[in-house]
Amino acid sequence: MVHTKLHIPHVRKSLVARPRLLHKLNEGREAKLTLISAQAGYGKTTALSEWVKQCLSVVAWVSLDAQDNDWIQFWSYFTASIQEREPGFGLAVQSLLDSGPSQSSEPAIMELLNALNAFPNELVVILDDYHVIELPAIHQSITYLLEHLPPHIHLYIASRTDLSIPTARLLAKGEFHQIKMQDLRFHLDEGLVFFRETTDLGLTPDQVEMLFRQTEGWISGLQLAALSLKQSDNISATLQQFSGHQHDISDYLLQEVFHHQPEQIRAFLLETSILNRMNASLCQAVTGQANAQAQLERLEQMNLFIVPLDDHRTWYRYHHLLSDFLQQLLFRTDTDQWMQVHVRAAEWLESQGFDEEAVEHYLEGKYYPDAVRLIEKNLHTLVQTKSVVLIRWVSVLPENSFAEKPMVELFYISVLLGVGEWTEAFHRVKQATIRFQALEGKVSDAEWKQAMGNIYFFHAITSYLHKDLERTSDYFGLVEQYMPEGSFFQTVGRNRYQGFDSFDDLLTHINDLHAADAFLPKWISVWQNKQEYPFLGFLCASYSKLLYEWNRLEEAERYAAMVLGRQDMQPFARIMIQISMNASRIQQAKGNPIRARALLNELKMQIASPDYELFMYRIEAEQACLSLEQGLLQEALDWLQSCGLAHTDEVSLNRVTEYLAFARVLIACERMDEALYLLEQLNRMLGREDRLRDRIQVIILQSLTLQRSGQMEAALIQVEAALQKAEPGGYIRSFIDEGPVMAELLAAYGKRLQDNHLGDKLLVTSGYVQQLLQAMQVKSQDSLPAEQPRKELLTDQETKVLVLIAAGLANKEIASDLNITGETVKFHIRNVYRKLEANNRIHALQRAKELKIFVE
Repeated sequence: MVHTKLHIPHVRKSLVARPRLLHKLNEGREAKLTLISAQAGYGKTTALSEWVKQCLSVVAWVSLDAQDNDWIQFWSYFTASIQEREPGFGLAVQSLLDSGPSQSSEPAIMELLNALNAFPNELVVILDDYHVIELPAIHQSITYLLEHLPPHIHLYIASRTDLSIPTARLLAKGEFHQIKMQDLRFHLDEGLVFFRETTDLGLTPDQVEMLFRQTEGWISGLQLAALSLKQSDNISATLQQFSGHQHDISDYLLQEVFHHQPEQIRAFLLETSILNRMNASLCQAVTGQANAQAQLERLEQMNLFIVPLDDHRTWYRYHHLLSDFLQQLLFRTDTDQWMQVHVRAAEWLESQGFDEEAVEHYLEGKYYPDAVRLIEKNLHTLVQTKSVVLIRWVSVLPENSFAEKPMVELFYISVLLGVGEWTEAFHRVKQATIRFQALEGKVSDAEWKQAMGNIYFFHAITSYLHKDLERTSDYFGLVEQYMPEGSFFQTVGRNRYQGFDSFDDLLTHINDLHAADAFLPKWISVWQNKQEYPFLGFLCASYSKLLYEWNRLEEAERYAAMVLGRQDMQPFARIMIQISMNASRIQQAKGNPIRARALLNELKMQIASPDYELFMYRIEAEQACLSLEQGLLQEALDWLQSCGLAHTDEVSLNRVTEYLAFARVLIACERMDEALYLLEQLNRMLGREDRLRDRIQVIILQSLTLQRSGQMEAALIQVEAALQKAEPGGYIRSFIDEGPVMAELLAAYGKRLQDNHLGDKLLVTSGYVQQLLQAMQVKSQDSLPAEQPRKELLTDQETKVLVLIAAGLANKEIASDLNITGETVKFHIRNVYRKLEANNRIHALQRAKELKIFVE
């Protein structure tokens, strides 16, 4: 049955030759995308099937239906269609798809593109009936695929509607080819051939022309007219009735054709119209007619809008025009029969192992208990790979249909939370609590406690999403009471990339650090001895980050080590990336740069996830920041060139950490305008999303960028904004990690506070500024400290450049000596000039001598 979706539909031998249309289809082989768009009945599928017979390329075909409106299923069929032509194609793609959904489609699509690039021949992939696809994620990944499609791969899409993907760029580059309704219509000469060669009606040229004019070359209209005229006693009178709009003609002609059939065929047509695909066994189960195969073959011989789906005439489908008409007629005239045939279809499909198709029919037939039974049977698979489908199914089920099936409700809630449907999830949690409480005594005590423990777990999650840690803690207490071994749901998706850190790093979502300080150690102490309890890892990572922010480095290191030493945490990539990156920052702050780098390199070796590449993006961004801190500019510049980010990107929560790293490297490169543009976009987004911690980071970077651009007043305004937001939480490391430049800004701002130049109402206390300056070992508020060696103004690499300048080396020689590029040398020299307030080499050397910077 699945194979029929990938089979190129059969074409009758007696087709009208259509060289003009075939030429138009051939032209699509010069483009990335060819769209064949027209309403039902214009022969899109037939034209493509005929074209495939004479196409010299390898052709893969997918016949889509409404059940394919799921990201994983769609791309599984896409990949499988190519495997039909090239066995072994895309095995790595299928492995990623089988691993379940990710917040990003990038790994699977990148792997697919790699496989397509390696495809040995020219390939055409045809997606028929693409209009049934409504999921934005599929449209987005198709867009990405097209942008990077290799030139020997061509995508043909047949649809009743225009595409929901942007095509302007493809059109401008000559990579988009379109075949429209007027291209698919029969011309008059083709209409004459059609009636002469495929019917025995003996119509005169004038009658054909009249019919052609009335149907406007609409192919199915002509076919229906031919079927209707065969039943007519007065062809001239019947021809006069073929007028009006296409929809009216279609209904009229279908009624005519249908009512002229024998009663047994009419019953067969109506009852089997609900099937997307059918064979004799399925039709017999639905209709009760023992001669189903003969009926199918008879319909095909009658040209009654039935399409064989394989070469053996085993599987068929109706033309969409006919099936739509018949389904509407059946639903309108006999709703009881409508439900009965769906249930019969579901029972046959279930007996053959097609559970998902069976659920669809049980739902249509309102046979809810069996729909719920099959959903419950396949829950784990559905949550992992069919989340969109599961949401659709459960949303149409009556509430009472799974009142005594707690796991169905719980899985549904977990999916809603996972896809960001938080409002609906909150509503479901409240309703489920009442239903679960009423189950006490109706199910076993163990089952009831498990249900209540899980629902309290989801209450805790929803309270956390409302930023209410006190209530979250109360619900965790109830989880411990009812289900001390923990919830299965805390392990779902922990090895998949989730983008933003709401569920992984509490400090990105919880703005009150003091509330977090009360919450985190309490539950760490409760859970620290439990095995296979991944929530512990996330809490330890978050608390370690909090302690690091408060500059309590020894304590922060202890909580990081608590997780790094546990084997049961190693498989969870989302835990390891949080804990290891913070452990690296701690080591850098403690003056252990080699260990800081080693932790990130070890982390890259530890990650074993289907989303490996996405985790690598995050780690490599962290490595770029560490390189900047350690004065290894070239490494940061290399990352800047290879990371694929741009300051003009539409920023999202999924990649905030990477964009912050990108902004840092832009600032280091003195690309200040680009950095300021990117930081403003991040600031707006984080303000909308109420992400205080990341927003403080952004505003700090804005202040540093403005200061380095010579806009000191603007820089002080921004540093005040950062201090105002940071003081209630007691942020320290966010400021002191920025080094001497931030010390200079804070010193200048502190002096302003003392002089009260910023107005009567102080937005920041002088005590907080003094605390930060003391943490940075800055004693004076109007200058850098005398105790601090002036050579620390320069990084190690900048000092080396200055030494070589003193030795009289030219830029090219310095580059060769330090094994860096000429552009990097220029960059270091600009920084030296700026930091030493010099205009040229001689002035820089003089200033270095004055400041007692050691230069040989």
